[in-house]
Amino acid sequence: MAEQLHNPKLDEHPASNTEKDPNDWVSGDDPMTGAQASYLTTLCEEAGEELPASDLSKAEASMRIDELKSKLGRE
Repeated sequence: MAEQLHNPKLDEHPASNTEKDPNDWVSGDDPMTGAQASYLTTLCEEAGEELPASDLSKAEASMRIDELKSKLGRE
């Protein structure tokens, strides 16, 4: 029987990339992605908020998305 190799990317733990603070992202200062812009626009419309500025960074967009999801009661 072959020995299974440990793959840390499959472990669920608090230090995973999906839970890293956007302020700590290496690419956080890059412009927001098209997907972020689209989702953020949808959330703004649903929440009755102003549409996002087009010059948001990835980190800023992520934080705004989290704020709006919380406001709308989404996880």
